[in-house]
Amino acid sequence: MKRGDRAIPFPLFLLALYACNSRLSRQRVLNRSLDNTLVLKEWHWIIYNPVQSEFYETEVPLKMVKNDKWIKKMAKLGMIEPYSFAQVSKGVVSFGVSSYGYDMRIADEFKIFTNINTTIVDPKAFDPKSFVDFKGDACIIPPNSFALATSVEYLRIPRDTLVICLGKSTYARCGIVVNVTPLEPEWEGHVTIEVSNTTPLPAKIYANEGIAQLIFLAAEEPCEVSYKDKTGKYQAQTGITLPKI
Repeated sequence: MKRGDRAIPFPLFLLALYACNSRLSRQRVLNRSLDNTLVLKEWHWIIYNPVQSEFYETEVPLKMVKNDKWIKKMAKLGMIEPYSFAQVSKGVVSFGVSSYGYDMRIADEFKIFTNINTTIVDPKAFDPKSFVDFKGDACIIPPNSFALATSVEYLRIPRDTLVICLGKSTYARCGIVVNVTPLEPEWEGHVTIEVSNTTPLPAKIYANEGIAQLIFLAAEEPCEVSYKDKTGKYQAQTGITLPKI
């Protein structure tokens, strides 16, 4: 290993992919070192072949996670409306552009789950009476229950991009879990957000503040069939959208 190479511990029985970080010149084969480390190169995949006990660097550059510069450029073109170019965090749950993501906000309309009117939750025949509608600056979710909400932002996902949504750490540390399924290529709409209170106490959610971070993953090439192409049932949804079959 050359001086200045970056290495990480690597279990040799695993088949793995790693992003590359250093500015060293590229080479085709990276042999196993005696201290079981993997040398990382810049912007290429490195794959371990357990049969030959060798590491191979691929020809395909790694350009997976999109950064703040790309997010700002695409937001100007209508990918995120409205959007915040800077991350706002003083006195609020943060929202806006971050280094490699966008923290979206939760709107002030909520549907709070109740078991008073129904005895079973059926995704194929969901009863709207299972929710109590609420609008306000803060929503109180009962213990061990959940609420549906929607994002302030309207999103338009590019054809060669998949978006993963992860809950904010501030809420996660309080036992409040945010769940959003991936946003598929060429899907557009307001994001329906499920917020679960896993604690035995009521939990407070603040409207018009950050609720989850969007991570934009770029594909090597555009998909053959996008969400728009197959006329997905949640395409161009606005507000809180209940399950559809």
